[in-house]
Amino acid sequence: MPELNAGAGQPPPTALSLRLLGPMAIEHGGRPLPLPPSRKVRALIAYLALAPRAIARQHLCELLWDLPNDPRGELRWCLSKMRALLDEPGLPRVLAEGEQIRLDLRGCSVDALDVLAAAQAGIATLDGAQARTLTQAFGGDFLEGLEIERSAPFSAWLLGQRRRLRAAHAALLERLAHELPPAADERIGCLDRWLQLAPFDRRAHELLFDTLARRGRLREGDEHLASAARLFEAEGQDWGALGLAWRAAKSRQATPAAPTDAAPAIVPAATSPAAPPAVGPEPAPRRASLAVMPFADASRGPGVRGGLGDALAYDVITRLAKLRSVFVIAQGTVFALDERHVGPEEAGRTLNVDYVASGTLQRSPGRATVSVQLSETRSARIVWADTIGARNDDTFAVLDEIGNRIVASIAGQIELAERNRAILKPPGSLDAWEAHHRGLWHMYRFNRDDNLQARHCFEAALKLDPTFSRPYAGLSFTHFENASSAGPTAPRRSKRRIAAPRRACWSTNTTRPRTGRWAARCGCAAGSTNRWPNSAPRST
Repeated sequence: MPELNAGAGQPPPTALSLRLLGPMAIEHGGRPLPLPPSRKVRALIAYLALAPRAIARQHLCELLWDLPNDPRGELRWCLSKMRALLDEPGLPRVLAEGEQIRLDLRGCSVDALDVLAAAQAGIATLDGAQARTLTQAFGGDFLEGLEIERSAPFSAWLLGQRRRLRAAHAALLERLAHELPPAADERIGCLDRWLQLAPFDRRAHELLFDTLARRGRLREGDEHLASAARLFEAEGQDWGALGLAWRAAKSRQATPAAPTDAAPAIVPAATSPAAPPAVGPEPAPRRASLAVMPFADASRGPGVRGGLGDALAYDVITRLAKLRSVFVIAQGTVFALDERHVGPEEAGRTLNVDYVASGTLQRSPGRATVSVQLSETRSARIVWADTIGARNDDTFAVLDEIGNRIVASIAGQIELAERNRAILKPPGSLDAWEAHHRGLWHMYRFNRDDNLQARHCFEAALKLDPTFSRPYAGLSFTHFENASSAGPTAPRRSKRRIAAPRRACWSTNTTRPRTGRWAARCGCAAGSTNRWPNSAPRST
């Protein structure tokens, strides 16, 4: 559709503001406008404001009206009320082009869109002031009090948007809590609001325990632990980790601080640009963690277990667990949360995982279509989303075709997201998993300087965790690249350097033999130093 042309003679857009986080409000130039009494007019404004593209009239009729006598007539009446409220002289905002309806929001402020844009760009990139500003935009739940009876499609959309924005709100509160100093009163209030949104988020409880212990408010910490334990027990969850976190927080405050002239725990990096990441206290080995929620099957009744959706989720969980590069939550746990109607975002924080995969299944005669998305739990950011279809002639063929594509996409996107996250972190704060992925980023750039930096990253990962086999394969590949770029003058020394980490890759961790085969596929065998592969190596 053609956009409105802001040409000469047309007045500039004025300050129109839509407030959707909490009870709906519309302001024009700072002056509140009276809202129409019709709930469907207000719902239509909110739906079109958040729509990424123009919406068909037929879709809007099915969204808001339950078999009315004249749905298109009622839609035209709602659009006329919207124009009277939103349109300005020379600047119509409610645009109808044939069968398509959209809102022109140029120059407008929409709080929900600001929050969703920040979540998609990465909440971790926000500073304290930006996180505080976005957090203050929440005056309650999304479109609070705007439920419409007998409009099931709108109710489903409203529930999905509320879950999405609650997850973004929790991520903003988490970011703000980390930015605020421990002595600030605002931090405890921020943590309280975070726990109201995600009462089973262990990170929120741990941060509150640490804040209370730092301020010497031990009695409040004991009371919070008792209250949280009752809450976890009522939901059948283990609260033992909270007790350990509270005891550790008190122990840290009881331990006298180390003298300032003590030797630093972290070895300073060299001044060379190829210096390895500084190695600090040895952290626990980690992998990216993932929860795959059951796929909602629209062809089955609510609360009915079984069917193709559950079988697909089980198949995806089983295949991802075999990859060993991702820690996958077991099927029984995620299915139990789904039976209690826990959404994907809340489930991710309850299970304390890095990523959550969820989706819906639609079946039509002869075809099955799955809409799936992968979200990052802490930032509420959608990492990847796709719609995958296959012929529904054979159930097992559908599981193979769709399951293979979902597993391959999720595994690749998690590797990419982990690599990008490792690049943004300070080198001295990397654990073995992150140092390995930072090394992969440098290795795939295929130049001498980055190859040297990748070797240092892999060596740092092995210092942190000598049993981690994947850095051995990366280290072997960096030696192979050095040998191939050095020319025919020094192949014998390079062969020895290639073979040593390759042997260690097989000997240190026999439960991961695929890493050794990965190194062999990359051409990292001792006899392959005189040739260069035509393509980048495949990742396990």
